[in-house]
Amino acid sequence: MDPVPSPFLAYDIRGRVPTQLNEELAFDIGLAYCDVVGARSTVVGRDIRLSSRSLAEALMDGLNEGGSDVLDIGLCGTEMVYFATPYLGADGGIMVTASHNPRDHNGFKLVRRGSVPIHGGNGLFDIRDRSMSGPLIRSRQKGKVLEKDITGPYLDKLVSFLGDRTSVSGFKLEVDPGNGCAGPVMTLLEERLDLDLVKVRFEPDGSFPSGVPNPILPENRKEVTGAMMRSGADVGIAWDGDFDRCFLFDENGAFTEGYYIVGLLARRMLEGVPGGKVVHDTRLVWNTRELVSEAGGVPLMNRTGHAFIKDRMRSEDAVYGGEMSAHHYFRDFYYCDTGMVPWLLVLETMARERKGLSELLGGMQARYPVSGEINRKVADPTAALRRVESRFGSGAISVDLMDGVSIEHERFRMNVRASNTEALLRLNVETRGDRELLGTVTEEVLSLIEMRS
Repeated sequence: MDPVPSPFLAYDIRGRVPTQLNEELAFDIGLAYCDVVGARSTVVGRDIRLSSRSLAEALMDGLNEGGSDVLDIGLCGTEMVYFATPYLGADGGIMVTASHNPRDHNGFKLVRRGSVPIHGGNGLFDIRDRSMSGPLIRSRQKGKVLEKDITGPYLDKLVSFLGDRTSVSGFKLEVDPGNGCAGPVMTLLEERLDLDLVKVRFEPDGSFPSGVPNPILPENRKEVTGAMMRSGADVGIAWDGDFDRCFLFDENGAFTEGYYIVGLLARRMLEGVPGGKVVHDTRLVWNTRELVSEAGGVPLMNRTGHAFIKDRMRSEDAVYGGEMSAHHYFRDFYYCDTGMVPWLLVLETMARERKGLSELLGGMQARYPVSGEINRKVADPTAALRRVESRFGSGAISVDLMDGVSIEHERFRMNVRASNTEALLRLNVETRGDRELLGTVTEEVLSLIEMRS
């Protein structure tokens, strides 16, 4: 029988419940976290998954046994742990979530004081080793659980990103939390900002009756598009389960690739910040580089993944970071990702420029059409990457191995990389205004990826 894979990944903990992750391991992770981090106060939040409450309770027991008080903020989004950790002056924070993974999965995202991410390079694997093989150290002085409500200050923080909060009033929004955790926050923002919400799959429900919320999958977007056609909303917004990512639909109900939102937000965040730095991922880059440079900023390409983007942003003091997968990071949000700030800033930009989202993004989409992220299960990912590099590396302007393989030619660019969270190869292709070439290159790369070794 094959061994059960470890749930400890490159920058978080994620696995199937109960075979890879269960209450016993959650307790041990709490103990190990105290030992590695030295935490005496730890924020804990959880998403709506059916296993999240029991895993959170076991984790909190472990933290208490390790000597840490627990600041329990309850049902929330991941970004609320990122906010609460520095706001409450805690030594660290842990969010119980598996984001967009299958419904029988769960996991933990861990941070230190100031919401600095814990990943494989700075402590996560030490926590793995202690929690799975010891030693585990119990404290003579146990911690206690304190319930904390940070909702009001958190909402204040979100609204503070708007230059004029009244600028977004009256917008009609089609909103789809996918039965995840975003609904309660949206209800509060609806009243505070005078928004008109048309609600789809709005109530939190850990059974996910319509499927696990992951709007990056085309089949999960149809309901929002259809609802927008009926409602005439100005913008559609959908989130994954823990709402650290938001996905936008224009006034025509068309899904908007996160790549173009990165460019739009980078330009917005560089206002009044001459020479400001923007960190972006490796998958799609041309549009972002162009807009950042035009705005007087400095684009910095970095390895994909929230922990790696945050580390780079902190080291460079970058004003903003964005990934085409719809993770958006802000210096003024503790260098962390949030699924609420991006759509607020997009609405503000629409109001300022008096343009719909399709008009704001139309020029970018025409200049740099993209394939959209295409995922394939491959028996030998290393061999597939070698085939792509061998075929397209010859005559290329550049071949970069920072994150999978990125190959740039004069008229097209591609990135093929292994997922950090799933057993998949991910392909992204962009061209300089040539949709026919986009189709040709994408088809050829896919044939190489799918070829049997």
